[in-house]
This record gives sequence, C-alpha cells and structure tokens, in this order.
Amino acid sequence: MTIPAILISAVLSYALNALAVRGIGVRAPLDLPNERSLHTRPVPRVGGLGVVAGVVASLLAPDAFNLVVGLAVALAALSLIDDWRHLPASARLAGHLAAAAAYCVVAVAAEPLELLALIVAVGWMTNLYNFMDGSDGLAGGMAAIGFGTYLLAAWSAGDCALVTICGCIVTASIAFLFFNFHPARIFMGDVGSIPLGFLAAALGIEGAVRGAWPGWFPVVVFAPFIADGSITLLRRLARGEKVWRAHRGHYYQRLVLMGWGHRRTALAEYALMVGTGVAALMAMQMTPGVQGVILAVLALGYLALAAFVDRWWRRWNAAAVRRGSP
Repeated sequence: MTIPAILISAVLSYALNALAVRGIGVRAPLDLPNERSLHTRPVPRVGGLGVVAGVVASLLAPDAFNLVVGLAVALAALSLIDDWRHLPASARLAGHLAAAAAYCVVAVAAEPLELLALIVAVGWMTNLYNFMDGSDGLAGGMAAIGFGTYLLAAWSAGDCALVTICGCIVTASIAFLFFNFHPARIFMGDVGSIPLGFLAAALGIEGAVRGAWPGWFPVVVFAPFIADGSITLLRRLARGEKVWRAHRGHYYQRLVLMGWGHRRTALAEYALMVGTGVAALMAMQMTPGVQGVILAVLALGYLALAAFVDRWWRRWNAAAVRRGSP
C-alpha cells in the first residue's frame, strides 16, 4: 500500500487546495496584508488542510505511525481553531508542548532530563516551521526536500513505514506548491506549518530510534529552517521583543525585501536545503570523525551566510535612509 497511499496523498492535497482557491464550499480565513507581511492582497490561509489530509493517507499502509499522525491532526485542528478564533499565544504553546510530550513519553525510552530535552526540541521545531512560513513557496518546497531526504534515508535502511509517511508528506507538499509557488494563490497557514514542524521533529526522532539514521541527521536536513528561525528568535528574545508577534526579521524575509523577491528567494533556499540534504546523506556513510568535520563545516558555513546577510541588510537599510525611503 505504500505507492497507493503516496498517490492518494497527492490527489487529496491537490483537490482540497483547488477547492479552497476557488472558494467552493469553503469560507476560509484570509491572510490580510499588514506592515509586517510580504504580500499585498488577501490570500486564503488553509492550504495546510490539503497537506494534512495527505499525511492522513499514510494510515492506509501497514505499520502506520498512528500516534504521530493523530497528534499532527490534533495540532492542525488546534491551529484551525486559532485561525478563526485567535487563541492566546499561551494556549497555542501549551497545545504544542502537550503534543510533543505525548509523543516523546510514549515513543521514546529516555531518562527524565533527556526526555525533557526532547520535548522542548519537538516543541521548538513545531514553532520554528511556523515562523519560517512567510514567503511564497518556501515552507512547502522545503518540506518536499526535507521529507524527501528522510525518504531516501529510510528507503536505504529498508524501513517501509517511514518511506510511506515521508512519501505522503512529499507528494502532498508538491501538490500544495502548484497553488503556493509565487505568485501564491493560497497560503499554508498554521494549520499546515504547525503539523509539519511537529512531523519534522517526531519523524526525525522515529528514524533515529528505529536505526534508519543517526541522531544528528534530522538537524542537518532541516538546518536551513533551524538556523534561520533559531538565530532570529534568539536575537528577538535578547532585545526583549514579543517573539510570538509577526515580524519581518528572518533572513529569508530580508532577502525578499532587499530585492530578491519570493521566487528567487525560494529557489535559493531550495538549493541550500538540497545541499544540506545531500551532505547529510553522504555523511551517514562516513566515519564519526569525518561526520564531525562535515557538521563543523556546515555550521561555519551557516554562520558565514548569516554574517553576510546581516552586513548586506545594514547597508541596504542605510541606503534606504539616505534615499528617504520608509
């Protein structure tokens, strides 16, 4: 049932997004432009429903990840309620951490401190993915690449269950991209980005527990998301900002604002994601010493990229001030 489930995932995602874009039978919440957004017109933000429906299709296969899928659906439901009712940030965070705790306690045999660290890591990734969903085609394309890398590693390890669920996420994300790549006609919204962040973390842990890949593998695969989101979030915390509020301080947002636009920024981020995925797959075949060198080079590379964009951003802002731009 692996291939049929993956194909059904693509059909469900495409069909639901097509219906939402056309407004057929759906009164979807809209993402309205504001001073912090990168778009200029109202856009439906329920594209994640199609992606989540695609994930549910993985339950058709034997040995499905019932707990993981169930928690992802619960997070999607919470996020959909938030889109309509605007839940407090504390309620959303409590829900994210509850899902993380439910997964880690049931699925991972670990000491209390290690378990707590895993719960925080899953909750962190759940929110980071949401923070990075702010430009046309970005989150959907990087989901296809990231979970595609998981799929290749799982296939190499002979883990059919992991192949199925990762394949469903990949095809659902690609189907979503037909409507979300620039110029986007629909956004993923929290209903998609929150479950995807949870799945990236939970399936990353699953793969490590099942022996499909080492523990560092998921971090490297999703490093473009983790690095951009974490650096930006920590800087905002250091400045005393309310980190749950929308902003335009992420590196990808800066690239869009500095003239790269949505399309070029997305393609550059895709290339970066492919590069880290290939590096992760190659490093798996190396000795621990070589793996350490590869990880160190990647970390230094990210720091260098961040410093370059920071410098470019300062110069761009200074030039805008001289021109009298707002």
